[in-house]
Amino acid sequence: MDQIESNPRVPIRAIQEELQRKYEVNILGDKVFRAKALATKTVVGDYSKQYKVLRDYVLELQATNVDRTVKIQVESKPNCNNPTRQFKRMYVCLRALKKGFKIGMRDFLGLDGAFMKRPFPGQILTAVGVDSNNGIYPLAYAIVETENTNSWKWFWECLGDNLNMHANSNFTFISDRQKLFTSCKHGLIPVIGHLFPCAEHRYCLRNIYVNMRKVWRTTEYKEHLLNCAKATTITDFETLMREFRSYDVEAYEWLMKIPPIIIGLEAISQAMSDMLLNNLCEVFNNKLINGRDKPIITCLEFIREYLTKRVCNVMKVINKCTGAFTPTRESLLQANVSSASQYTTRWNKVSKYQVKGPWHDQHVVEMTCSCRKWELTGMLCKHAIATINEMADNCEKVGELYTYVHNVYWLETWKNMYSFTVDPIKGRSM
Repeated sequence: MDQIESNPRVPIRAIQEELQRKYEVNILGDKVFRAKALATKTVVGDYSKQYKVLRDYVLELQATNVDRTVKIQVESKPNCNNPTRQFKRMYVCLRALKKGFKIGMRDFLGLDGAFMKRPFPGQILTAVGVDSNNGIYPLAYAIVETENTNSWKWFWECLGDNLNMHANSNFTFISDRQKLFTSCKHGLIPVIGHLFPCAEHRYCLRNIYVNMRKVWRTTEYKEHLLNCAKATTITDFETLMREFRSYDVEAYEWLMKIPPIIIGLEAISQAMSDMLLNNLCEVFNNKLINGRDKPIITCLEFIREYLTKRVCNVMKVINKCTGAFTPTRESLLQANVSSASQYTTRWNKVSKYQVKGPWHDQHVVEMTCSCRKWELTGMLCKHAIATINEMADNCEKVGELYTYVHNVYWLETWKNMYSFTVDPIKGRSM
């Protein structure tokens, strides 16, 4: 049991060698296998018995974490021969994560599912946001019977209640492009379209490229796809798509089957993010690998303890930071400030500025920039910075640069997101 507790994945051969060295006896591999299974059940927990005490675990979680949401759904048709109900799904959204997400002011969520590696089938559905430093921000998770329309609908109904989302809520979601999501009758897109018709949806660009690479393997296709996805205006998108069409008509027609609004940035209006990849959920799922093969309560505790540790680790980084912005956005702003020195600005004596730079890069800046990067991300683009510099040279009162940047990127916002804590709970004996 000590060996299993310190290293649950210890090989059978290593246990045999340890017993032979310690007791000077040779034990058959089958007997060691059975002994390891018994020790694992004692240390990790019994897969079947943990379902029987799942309600007790939920009550403990509710008692120690105020204003959290934990829901259990059982099978609608009870078995008359069994006095207990059969487990179907479970949803968890902790108060610390819910409060922090709302403070972050970034209505952007990545969606994904991962298989449970245990005797009972199931999947973990996750909703992961983005914090002020462009790091992952896990918001909610659920254990469901399978990844289908019904389970996703239930998951989003629970999450919608937590976030006070309505039919007119403006959220942006990103997910992998798979059959589950592209089916007209089944999958994630129809669920979001039914529950939140005003929401915007993006496909993970890497997933699109993986499908494209099965037919077109050269790197030039990847460059064309990336350029089209990064276009921030409809004009640029259409120009780049024409260039792609002249390069390969078949690949262009394949890409045109995907609606532009779920490929890139030119049609996005409310995300406050320029993310094109669903790395959010992939990073979070990777952290849960060692917990997905555990019994249900052990798995849930693995996730909760990881979230507790993550909040503390991020706060340690925040406490070392100085300045007005988060480290990621501070470096991006300095890069834009450096690029702005190559641009010249002309004022029309009213409120508009013409900004011209290398490679025929010319835009108009008023309260926003015609390149739309400032509008899409909330971060000052190089055209806007060049305009502010020109205004300062004309002795106008422009103030500090951070006043032009959306406060989602302020260090204070990042700190407030992680000011809430995940409370610990008592052990099994309690």
